[in-house]
Amino acid sequence: MQVTRRRRVPREHPALLGRRMGRRATLATACITAVAVATGTAFATTHQFGTDQVGQVTVNGQVISSDQYIAPYGTRSVVNDGKIMGSRVSPDGAHLAAALADGGASLVIVDLKTGQVQQRVGTAKADDLHLSDGSVGQEAPAYSPDGKQLWLGQLDGYTRFTVNADGTLANPVKVAIPADGAKHALASGAVFSADGSTVYAAVNGQNRVVAIDAASGTVKQSWTVGNAPRGIAQVGHKLYVGNEGGRPATEDDDTLNSYGTQVPADQDTGATTSGTVSVIDLGDASAAVGSIDVGLHPTALYAKNGVLFVADTGSDTVSVVDTAHDRVVQTVSTKPWPEASVGYEPTAVTLTDDGRLLVTLGRADAVAVYRFTGAQEPVSYVGLLPTDYFPAEITTVGSKVVVSNTRGIDARRPNATGAHNTHDTTSSITQFTLPGDREIRDQTAKVFQQNGWTDGAVRTADHKKAKPAPVPARIGDPSPIKHVFMIVKENRTYDQLFGDIAKGNGDPKLAQFGANVTPNQHALAQQFGLYDNTYDIGTNSAEGHNWLMQADNPEYTESSAGEYQRSYDTEDDALGHQRSGFLWTGAQAAGTDVRDFGEFHQFLTKPDGASWQNLYCDAKTMDATGQDTAYPLNSSSPIPSLNDVSVPGFPKFDLDVPDQYRYQIWKQDFEQNGPAGLNMLWLSSDHTGGPAGPAAQVADNDLAVGKIVDEISHSEYWKDSAIFVVEDDSQAGLDHVDGHRAPIQVISPWAQHGTVDSRYYSQITMVRTIEQILGIHPMNQKDSAASPMTTAFTDKPDFTPFTAVPNRTSLTDGLKTPPSCGVDVPGAVQDRAAAPAPTTVAPPAAEQGVAAQWDSWKSKQRLTGPNAAPDRANPAQMNHLTWYQTHNWTAPYPGESEIHAPNDVPGAYIPSAGHALGHLTATPGRLRRHPDCPDPRPRPGNPSVRR
Repeated sequence: MQVTRRRRVPREHPALLGRRMGRRATLATACITAVAVATGTAFATTHQFGTDQVGQVTVNGQVISSDQYIAPYGTRSVVNDGKIMGSRVSPDGAHLAAALADGGASLVIVDLKTGQVQQRVGTAKADDLHLSDGSVGQEAPAYSPDGKQLWLGQLDGYTRFTVNADGTLANPVKVAIPADGAKHALASGAVFSADGSTVYAAVNGQNRVVAIDAASGTVKQSWTVGNAPRGIAQVGHKLYVGNEGGRPATEDDDTLNSYGTQVPADQDTGATTSGTVSVIDLGDASAAVGSIDVGLHPTALYAKNGVLFVADTGSDTVSVVDTAHDRVVQTVSTKPWPEASVGYEPTAVTLTDDGRLLVTLGRADAVAVYRFTGAQEPVSYVGLLPTDYFPAEITTVGSKVVVSNTRGIDARRPNATGAHNTHDTTSSITQFTLPGDREIRDQTAKVFQQNGWTDGAVRTADHKKAKPAPVPARIGDPSPIKHVFMIVKENRTYDQLFGDIAKGNGDPKLAQFGANVTPNQHALAQQFGLYDNTYDIGTNSAEGHNWLMQADNPEYTESSAGEYQRSYDTEDDALGHQRSGFLWTGAQAAGTDVRDFGEFHQFLTKPDGASWQNLYCDAKTMDATGQDTAYPLNSSSPIPSLNDVSVPGFPKFDLDVPDQYRYQIWKQDFEQNGPAGLNMLWLSSDHTGGPAGPAAQVADNDLAVGKIVDEISHSEYWKDSAIFVVEDDSQAGLDHVDGHRAPIQVISPWAQHGTVDSRYYSQITMVRTIEQILGIHPMNQKDSAASPMTTAFTDKPDFTPFTAVPNRTSLTDGLKTPPSCGVDVPGAVQDRAAAPAPTTVAPPAAEQGVAAQWDSWKSKQRLTGPNAAPDRANPAQMNHLTWYQTHNWTAPYPGESEIHAPNDVPGAYIPSAGHALGHLTATPGRLRRHPDCPDPRPRPGNPSVRR
């Protein structure tokens, strides 16, 4: 089919986005809006939680970190081996093969009768079957029609297994597909020919499909398809392939990068604007590959009875394709809550023998049920059934429905520490017999309650004169707060910082960076309130920054976790961006100006000589003289709409840059230009792993936070400002309640003062609070359902400013080379009532050899330098190193009996972003500026740009 160019559509308010993004089918499209009515719920989800904690089981279900309850329909089998990336049931229906990530195993075989894991396959010594490569692709393993082979997609090919009579695997053989220059063969969806002789495989990173001889592993044929092929299905002599990045770009397209390919994308939202299904005629080798326009991010394909169903994950629809004519004849809406049209994320489709269409909704933790009678007969919506956390696959085995849930029961995997980490990930398999319509309707109300979907959750100003409130009841109503600051930090749990505060729910044994390392944050908690039941949602930075900037971690990033090869941080990958845009684009749509300092930036250039030591001294000079930096840096984003509101001299993540330097760059801009309505800052020294010791880096970060609050609170803007301090994620340590529990601070004259607030809050509720204050329409169903943090504010302001506390830990502790301006002498003595701050000392003689191994390991982790990037280090190893350093190499990691060398750390075998062999960055596309050269010109009509 001929592909027509999509006209550039002006950006619209998110409330109208669903209309704009509707797809035009070749025939008349029947768009069925699935609307259900929940009764008996008066508030959004956060109000339901009260002071419940993550992991707690209540009458509504188990509390998880994403503002949801889970209580799945049917039976549940928890898999304690990581997150399921994709799963497939064996042809005889007896077993399920699941590819996993973030838990050690790459593959497990589950006995569906017992629900138990029968075999583990991975790189750990304890695995039943050992692999040398632990990566897994985005899609499910593939069984041969006779059930005697199983193929697992991995980096640069597949591993082929023999399936034993009992369902277990044996004889792993690597089937290699070579890289094409820098573009790896990211093995994605695969399907066998009917006779089992050929495997048709989507090679995601190379935008092609190959035919592989199932016996020899030889590539027999190759077809070029669209961008980022994923799901694949065969119908007769035709092969259908879903291209998540849509069609190839033309000269007339606006484009952004995705794995070294310029894909059609919106320059404001950064999101892709095309989704296609390629059609390969297997019966005619000379036939051109056809193309069908479908919704955005077509990820999963399912065919039955001559009908192809395509899960348009990014459009929240299912495209129904008549395979006799290769035309979309119907588009099914998967938007069950009328208050939000974005963010349900259909991930998989199946059709029962009695004509019920089942669609998993990943972000709703539900299965949507429809009645289906024919391709061109409009479906009828029945209702929803609850699942576990992020359902991603669905199939039927006789009368049973089998669902695999990527995140299972959240990060609650048992471990030896007695505490939790975000990487204690689980997944689950749920099974049930499909109930009747009445039961489905009853379960629908339960799904609504678990997601907090209520009538009136998003109320806009009614043009009546409303009384100003710090957090207005309606979006667009006045607030005395005009300037919001979001300060994003890196990776700490609540217990790591605040476990030593007796009045909060902390564990002092886990307080690595207590009052003598973080005196400012402790003082801020004393003055403005302590929040001890607040949660980050993501496992790592790739997810965490998405949750803060998009109020979601799109399915693309969820499913990339098996190898993180296309991208990790998705700033420079259009496929990781949701169509409703970002927090800053929402602010601009609401008429609010924006100022960004490093957040969501991807690129950084530094002049020669810009070492940590020199930048530290430069910051001291800037502070003493007020002069400009002697080392001008350039930080930028590949997203034009963010570059237009960014301060390029404020550096993004690089642990060779102290946060004292970042503070000085921000301070000069603040004093010269004043704040915008929305101000976003990324302070990353508390990540640890840089030249200074971990306590010094966290102290550097703490002092920068204190100075920023001091500067704002002593300015004319204090009276109408609110500052939110948040971690992007909390993966870098342990917490006795949950690994997602993180320190958060709400600082304002209008914030509550001096209290301990144990209400359940999350990053989503914080984002919704910012939106409510600034009149920003929520971006998707997650922040639409979240309750603003009204209880964190008061209508009786206290204008007492905050005065920064001098650091009690030397900021230069641990440096192997001291700065030319001298080592830092703490400005205050340590608090004797608090645990002493860790200082760098020589390891005990017995540990000096292992400490040297850790030094060598650390030097290879991309924590500093021109290619610095967060989380490239294996998380288990990074957390162990920080623990050893903060305990002066005298204490084993919690739950362990000895100090381990890097390769002996439990979990060291888990693939992380660091195992990626290379990262393809953007190349210039139409209307796309070079990332290192932000356009200095203001955008017409945009008051937020100052240069």
